[in-house]
Amino acid sequence: MAIDSTSSAAETLQPAWVRWLLPSVGDLIFAALLGLLVFTNLSVRLLGDAGIGWHIRTGQLILSTHAIPRADPFSSTMAGQPWFAWEWLYDLLVGWLDTAAGLNAVVLFTALIIATTFSWTFRLLLRRNTNFLLALVLVLLAASAATIHFLARPHVVSWLFTVAWFWILESSEQGCRYSDSDSSAPSAAEMKSHRTWPLWLLPLLMVAWVNLHGGFLVGFVLLGIYWISAVWQSLRSPGDRFDGALRNIRAGKRARVLAFTGLLSALATFVNPYGWKLHVHIYRYLSNRFLMDHIDEFQSPNFHGVAQKCFAGLPLLTLVALAARRRERETRPSQFLVVLFAVYSGLYASRNIPVSSLLLILVMAPWLSDATARLAGGFRKKLSRRIGLDSPSVASTPFLDRMHSIDRSLKGHVWPVAAILLACGIVVHGGRFGGRQLADAHFDAKRFPVEAVNYLERNNVRGPVLSPDSWGGYLIYRLYPREKVVLDDRHDLYGEEFLKSYLRMMHVEPGWQEFLQEHKPACVVLPKDSALASILLETTGWQPIYRDDVAIVFVQTRAS
Repeated sequence: MAIDSTSSAAETLQPAWVRWLLPSVGDLIFAALLGLLVFTNLSVRLLGDAGIGWHIRTGQLILSTHAIPRADPFSSTMAGQPWFAWEWLYDLLVGWLDTAAGLNAVVLFTALIIATTFSWTFRLLLRRNTNFLLALVLVLLAASAATIHFLARPHVVSWLFTVAWFWILESSEQGCRYSDSDSSAPSAAEMKSHRTWPLWLLPLLMVAWVNLHGGFLVGFVLLGIYWISAVWQSLRSPGDRFDGALRNIRAGKRARVLAFTGLLSALATFVNPYGWKLHVHIYRYLSNRFLMDHIDEFQSPNFHGVAQKCFAGLPLLTLVALAARRRERETRPSQFLVVLFAVYSGLYASRNIPVSSLLLILVMAPWLSDATARLAGGFRKKLSRRIGLDSPSVASTPFLDRMHSIDRSLKGHVWPVAAILLACGIVVHGGRFGGRQLADAHFDAKRFPVEAVNYLERNNVRGPVLSPDSWGGYLIYRLYPREKVVLDDRHDLYGEEFLKSYLRMMHVEPGWQEFLQEHKPACVVLPKDSALASILLETTGWQPIYRDDVAIVFVQTRAS
């Protein structure tokens, strides 16, 4: 019989207030990520995507007009055209934060979401009986893989919602475990704690998710996976055993609950400013092969990068864990399907790597923990026989077990709360603490045309302003509402034909002048070594008025 090490270890932490004041490892992960992302150069890294610029201005537009925009307000080419601000709730939050405390507040908000996601994932791994040290290593590996998209953008919200979605679905299935031979079957207390009522939280979460980010589709994939698992379980042969028939009945009931939950969640997606039109728009966007083949974040990952290499290690570890899994412990269909989905989505598009990494470690960590425990136990038993000892403590892992138990017994979470309050106080005071500038979130002047835009503002250079789509959001942040851009990275707004013409211009392909002639920018801001910049230097009608190590600015001298 196993000893309840959690309670015995917790009792050693006396008096009880110690358990409330000491930080758990999950707390330390949270505080460390929060501090690194807000108070180091990583804050600039979070602002490495210009898209946050138009998200902020959209939110501020909503605050000032008390209405969600339905037509494009930012560009000269699409002015008045229908536009779906489908992440309007996120825009509202970051717009308010920027107004209240600037970019430091936007970065703090993003850091809070990222830190919460990975610290919570660590705690979930411990709850799923993962080896303490292994849980820490896997979380750090997943976080390293996710750095590819450590950006202040609404997609980080989907990371947190995905973990919540998985936790609710997995917990409900744990209470209806079907494998009679599974030695890790839940106890009566565990089954009581894994009731199906949390499933009814999913439609409520979906109301928020659909208005925060398009990644809400991941929630339906997970729902479908667990519904298939429940149906498969209910259709299995019960054999001649009573508990087998009872297992099938429970699984059938759970399948019906999941189906109804999925229906309510689907209806919840219509609680958005655009109704069913949003669904049609998202379908057209994601099914457009040209856009999917030309938008960088939808491209398959390049595994020469560090983050991509970290992700590549996770499917390999999953294969090792699955191969080493005990024969008597049957792999549930939901686990297998989640792994397949995570691996496929991560290989399909680099933007999916963070969500894929989180799902992979949540599924395979207990498998790998069990395999490493058996391997280490066998080694220690051989060692004990060789040195002539026959003590059960030799074949155990008392230190890691004790650390696991103590960590789970720490309930106070005082340190994360203190870290949040301290970070908020510093941000509210302009990033300064004790006369020192600790937080200084800004757009990187080596990545964006910061000085070029300063020149445009000082000299009142008029627009519309044309720049690469990857700079458009930054120009909106700096110049709206005084000037409009020709385009930005809202590719779903501009559409396939517009972007084809734009790419011909940027690559100086035959017909490259047609874009300039049709859309008539008054000012062009380009990377200084770009092909288009080189050709405009030789083209009559365009005059360079500013250049630095990042950008060169042209104005039109006559009709070209």
